[in-house]
Amino acid sequence: MSRFFNTTGPCNPAEHYMLDPAERLINANLSLYVEKKLYWVLHAPRQTGKTTFLQSWASEINNKGKAVACYVSVERCQGMSDIRQSMPDLCSAIRESANSSLEKAFIPSEVSGSPGSLLSLTLIDWASKVAPKPLVVLFDEVDILKDDTMISFLRQLRSGFATRGIGKFPVSTALVGMRDLRDYLVQSKDGVPLNPGSPFNIKQDSVTLGNFSLPDIQKLIAQHEEEKGQNFEPDAVEMIYDFTRGQPWLVNAIAQKCVWKIVPEEEKKPVKAEHILQAKEMLIQERAVHLDSLAERLKEPRVKRVIQAIITGDIDPSLAEGDDFRLCIDLGIVSVEDGTPQISNPIYREVIPRVLNQGMQYAVPKPHFKWLRDDGTLNMPEMLKNFQAFWRRHADTWEQKSDYTEAFPHLLVLAFMQRIINGGGRVEREYAAGRGRMDIAIEYGGKWSIIEVKLVHPADGLETTISEGLEQISSYRDTIDENAEAFLLVFDRRRETVASPWEERLKWETRTFENKSVTVLCQ
Repeated sequence: MSRFFNTTGPCNPAEHYMLDPAERLINANLSLYVEKKLYWVLHAPRQTGKTTFLQSWASEINNKGKAVACYVSVERCQGMSDIRQSMPDLCSAIRESANSSLEKAFIPSEVSGSPGSLLSLTLIDWASKVAPKPLVVLFDEVDILKDDTMISFLRQLRSGFATRGIGKFPVSTALVGMRDLRDYLVQSKDGVPLNPGSPFNIKQDSVTLGNFSLPDIQKLIAQHEEEKGQNFEPDAVEMIYDFTRGQPWLVNAIAQKCVWKIVPEEEKKPVKAEHILQAKEMLIQERAVHLDSLAERLKEPRVKRVIQAIITGDIDPSLAEGDDFRLCIDLGIVSVEDGTPQISNPIYREVIPRVLNQGMQYAVPKPHFKWLRDDGTLNMPEMLKNFQAFWRRHADTWEQKSDYTEAFPHLLVLAFMQRIINGGGRVEREYAAGRGRMDIAIEYGGKWSIIEVKLVHPADGLETTISEGLEQISSYRDTIDENAEAFLLVFDRRRETVASPWEERLKWETRTFENKSVTVLCQ
């Protein structure tokens, strides 16, 4: 069976191109965890290789023969807060996992006991079955446990920790999920935080999985080149890294799109940068399961607070503090580069606005004005004049229906542009916390146009905002195309401005900055 780029489930080296996930562990000391009888935590975003690592490490331990290791997913207990239901199911998952990967003599018995002790009794029985070898248990998807189930799970592990040892209790366990153990937010049904008996003091390390580096991606691609005889040009590989920042699922998904759909591997034709660009667009348009799960997270209030600040470029000294920001980091949605919080990679940066403004985009009517020039390039002045009219008619009522109210102007601009361009061009977005703006670059018919969106801060006023925006858009134009048309969209949402008539609020003028013209629109 020939190997391929995998995007569904754990990787198997016999079937998939893959790298050793253990080499991407950060802060791990695997050799000590069994030897020193340590409990530890592994957290990383979804589809980064956690399960692949756990299953391969369990096999490695078992092959050495000095200990017995088993991978156990607790995913079946998702949504179960009542331990009378969840604990029997969790123990059943343990027995099934042992039955599928271990000798029959090493399978724990179905024990009897109260829900609050059932897991502990099962682990004690299991440890006795594998003696005189030590037992290592790798619990996956732990962060889906909630309320009393999470509390009971942690308490029962802690109760056996002090007496752990061969024949007594697992000598080492890994608690694995998207979030670090310190961030498991466990609450009772009435919203009062429960005290889980301080289970946090039993972990030795908190480990995470890093994304692929550029050399990692080169090694992964090289496996395909060697086995299939189809090369990826160097700039194509670099573009994969640029678009994905090494997120493993995205890397595999783009490579798979290229060799299965765009440049079929059997044709042996090289994969070029233009094919990577096509694959990225296909991935975004198809909204695969991975990207849909990202979209669902955007509805969570704690995620919304962080993402909205990044879209608007808000300067918030408290943004990177507390659980909300850590949640977004742990989920892989947000990263910090050069000290600035931003969306983790360019693909997520494109997906997030499209998800948030999808309803708006569907509601924007099909354009009836002439938005293309005779030479096939965009008639941006005509488009933006129609946007101003659209804003005047719909902004007030549409904003009331938006969850991301602070970012509403940015999202509506993008929705309007996407509805008109509709896949016929290329839209790039730049935004990050503290930038005070969103930059949009649109390539259509071989010509670039750039738009900068800014909100008037009450402390600055309109003219200061425009002056700042002219300098910023000039700098952005230099990075895209010095000959690009430039448009500065300023949204003045101060209370006194909003109360004034539309005739006073809507403005259109041309300004000159560094000998280049910028069209300024105020609304």
